[in-house]
Amino acid sequence: MDGVPRVPEVPRVPEQRRPGSSTDTAEPAAALRFSVLGPVRAWRDEESLNTGSPQQRALLAALLLREGRTATAAELISALWGEEPPDQALAAVRTYASRLRKVLDPGVLVSESGGYAIRGLREGALDLATAQDLATEAEKAKNAGDLCHARDVLGRALALWDGEVLAGVPGPYAEAQRVRLEEWRLQLLETRLDMDLEQGCHAEAVSELTALTAAHPLRERLRELLMLALYRSGRQAEALAVYTDTRRLLADELGVDPRPGLRELQQRILQADPGLAEPSAPRAEPAAAPVRPAQLPATVPDFTGRAAFVSELGEVLASAEGRVMAVSALAGIGGVGKTTLAVHVAHQARSAFPDGQLYVDLQGAGSRAAEPETVLGAFLRALGTADSAIPDSLEERAALYRSVLDGRRVLVLLDNARDAAQVRPLLPGTEGCAALVTSRVRMVDLAGAHLVDLDVMSPEEALQLFTKIVGEERVGSERKAALDVVAACGFLPLAIRIAASRLAARRTWTVSVLAAKLADERRRLDELQAGDLAVKATFELGYGALEPAQARAFRLLGLADGPDISLAAAAAVLDLPVEDTEDLLESLVDTSLLESAAPGRYRYHDLVRLYARSCAERDEWPPSDRGAALSRLLDFYLATVAGVYLIERPGDRLVDPLATPGYPGLRFSDRHAAQDWLYAEAVSLLACVRQSAQPDTLRRAVDVLWAAVDLAESGTNSKEYEAVAARLQEVAHEEKDPRAEARALITLAYAHSVTGRFDLADEEAGQARELTTASDDPLASCWSSNVGGAVAMYQGRYEDSEQHFIRAIENFRAVGDRPGEASALCNLSRTHLATDRTRSAVAMAQQGTAMYDDMGHALKGANGRYALGLALTRSGKLAEATECLQQALRVFQDSRQRLWEGMTVFRLAELDLTAGRPAQAAANAEMALTLLRGIGGDWRHGNVLTVLGRALNSIGQLGRAQVCWREALDIFEGLKAPEADEVRGLLNPAAVA
Repeated sequence: MDGVPRVPEVPRVPEQRRPGSSTDTAEPAAALRFSVLGPVRAWRDEESLNTGSPQQRALLAALLLREGRTATAAELISALWGEEPPDQALAAVRTYASRLRKVLDPGVLVSESGGYAIRGLREGALDLATAQDLATEAEKAKNAGDLCHARDVLGRALALWDGEVLAGVPGPYAEAQRVRLEEWRLQLLETRLDMDLEQGCHAEAVSELTALTAAHPLRERLRELLMLALYRSGRQAEALAVYTDTRRLLADELGVDPRPGLRELQQRILQADPGLAEPSAPRAEPAAAPVRPAQLPATVPDFTGRAAFVSELGEVLASAEGRVMAVSALAGIGGVGKTTLAVHVAHQARSAFPDGQLYVDLQGAGSRAAEPETVLGAFLRALGTADSAIPDSLEERAALYRSVLDGRRVLVLLDNARDAAQVRPLLPGTEGCAALVTSRVRMVDLAGAHLVDLDVMSPEEALQLFTKIVGEERVGSERKAALDVVAACGFLPLAIRIAASRLAARRTWTVSVLAAKLADERRRLDELQAGDLAVKATFELGYGALEPAQARAFRLLGLADGPDISLAAAAAVLDLPVEDTEDLLESLVDTSLLESAAPGRYRYHDLVRLYARSCAERDEWPPSDRGAALSRLLDFYLATVAGVYLIERPGDRLVDPLATPGYPGLRFSDRHAAQDWLYAEAVSLLACVRQSAQPDTLRRAVDVLWAAVDLAESGTNSKEYEAVAARLQEVAHEEKDPRAEARALITLAYAHSVTGRFDLADEEAGQARELTTASDDPLASCWSSNVGGAVAMYQGRYEDSEQHFIRAIENFRAVGDRPGEASALCNLSRTHLATDRTRSAVAMAQQGTAMYDDMGHALKGANGRYALGLALTRSGKLAEATECLQQALRVFQDSRQRLWEGMTVFRLAELDLTAGRPAQAAANAEMALTLLRGIGGDWRHGNVLTVLGRALNSIGQLGRAQVCWREALDIFEGLKAPEADEVRGLLNPAAVA
């Protein structure tokens, strides 16, 4: 402050060399001039030259800034594109160089040792070189005591800057040079302003300094100069106000106090120190006494839950004693409470770090993350290092930082880090110190760190936090509504805090009012904001930091319904190879905007999905890309599920009339792998089908459901399958599409027959038969008759059943569908069996089973053996019947057909009763009840209970038998099923007699 500092030299990159050095080989090209202290430009005399595309200008800038030294091709590729150059990067560099040669004078751009250099420029041909020469001249003038000339020369140097350095030039090298040269400009400017004050131009300097401090609010040197300029202008109160503003700003932004020089200037102004009135000899800044920083932000008073994490992190920090360093890195989605948890844990651990706690918000989620050297400067000042003792370079500051911490026990909380590279220089390196890091990125590359992935709160913790903010009285009377609120918030702490704060501030609202507002998904993110807190703004920070390909993937994947999405399905949405898709998705996982649900599966947090969809609506262009992405996903499912269907049923004609998908699906050579895929993908597949109940995708959606018929019998997915089929039928009816409606009705009728709602199934099968005639859909006509026959059989309408099956057999034969014909034959066998035509029943079942075996249908062959086993049981051939049913059972178990597995065990129980094995019958009936729990419907459940009662009655457990029969009777009476008469007779045999 006292005296004039030396003029700062430009911080040169290691390879810089002045033009005209001994390496220059070409004759001076006197007419050429170049500028880099603004846009990259070139002139020949007064003629402006075309420097080409941004990348070409980046190449020119990289060569100019090396000032004659050769840059290798690898260096230039790294300068232009960083760590991920395009495949043709070398060819591109050669093309740019060739184009520049045509623009520049001969011999200026030379090829050498596999690289390039710019040689032979005259003195003053490059604005940066001119600025360096002027800075050197100013330093000499200052040393000679000629401040007036020094100021004038520095002014000329500063005038060479023309806006942003290397404006519009892409690449990491250009970005690094922008930072370097902007810092040098500010240093020169501070030196010139200091000279202004030394020459008594304080009044003139106030205006410029006011603008500069507004543009660079955290630059303390400018604030110091402004304070002195104001004081020397007679504005002591304003000078002191600058200090007050600076202290508040540094505390808010960096959590630090002003450096000692600024504090000393404030005291001297307060004391009206005569030495400030005019310049005096330079004085060394006094060394600051060691201080014990205590920079942790206050912990929130309503901190809730997270007990396991608090304990885990506390143990890691406690282990710092005796270790070189303890580091814990917390990662998670924005708003999940990383900072809150870290601050809470840090406060609990304060006693273990008696030498202080450092804190900084690294602003890694924003576009202007804190630079490590800036943070180190603040940390060193907080640890008592004199400002004059703080070196300039990052490496030197990091080394000094570690030295200062040696022998101390300090906890460092690095909040909101961008990546591991930003964090590494800020880590203590000595025993007894520890660091807590929070970031949206999972820092797998931070060596030795204890990684913690922070998830959303549990429902109990979420409700507890909500209650703490809103109050027990209001929440207690509306607990269900409160649970709805925290669920709508996705159990995300930030969202819960915002929702609770809004409710707490509105005494006239009930919890139910808030729940209703949050129920609308399209408005939910807008509702979740209060004051300067907003869930959407938190997500926006992460989204804004994404590369274009990442942002596109984030938007498009959010469009797909379903709890998660597989890697292959995501590749279809993005229309990318699986390998590229995986790289993108894993990078999104690293940013915590996407979660890895399991290997090869990914999911969004509910609120992040809503945000992703809003981004897609806002940013995806053209808008048709959104529909195209979902259409590819539907096509992927259609192609894959058709292949899965054929693996179980080779040669089946059902897939022939399906819509032709426009995107390929997966292919499986192994039926077990195909089954694994179908059941793993079931929920997401059905969600996609429901989402595709739109006019332009309706038919493909119906066909996906038709080919995924195995899901109707799975138990786990039966209800959702039925609900989706109902939705498709509804939309098809609204759209007046008889083909789609008929197929949707067939799937719905089959789903209802599986769950035992035969009246609905019969009505739907009848409607489908009428529609198939109108839509000329032969295979759909076949299947509507087949399903209708099965339903009529279950209802005891055997004459109708037989007519339907005969029609189905004829239709299947007409279209050449042998698997369909075999199915109808086996079904007709059961109708014959129900009408006491046992011999023909056996013959038809044998014929259908043989057809299946000829075609290699393992699963459908099991259905044939099921029918044959029933017929053989009735004909008294119990050993053969047992073998048939056991064979069928093994296939059903292997194919995960739980409905048919349960029904086969039930038929074995019936066979056991016929064979006089009541104990075994009871055991099989009990197993069947377990297998059919939740699937098969009440009618099948009643039949199993009836047989179980018979078996129990035969082994003397009469009370249990009566209970089973009474339950069965209630079921059959509710269904108005004819089986009720049989059960009444079992309960009261005397009345029947």
